[in-house]
Amino acid sequence: MKAKTIIILILIALFVIILIQNTQVLTVQLFFWEVSMSRIILICLLMLVGFIIGFLVAKVGRKRWKGQS
Repeated sequence: MKAKTIIILILIALFVIILIQNTQVLTVQLFFWEVSMSRIILICLLMLVGFIIGFLVAKVGRKRWKGQS
């Protein structure tokens, strides 16, 4: 296996362990909204938002890099 594949598998395993250990329900307050949800759902939502933001930033960076050359 390649090193990149091994690192991805280790990160996925760590993410699953973190999810399994955080099953408590918590209340999130945002301005005037109050939502009760499991930490697993919150962590997954935040990871998804982080991946989307990272993807968009990388895509914009690539367009700028191509435009300069």
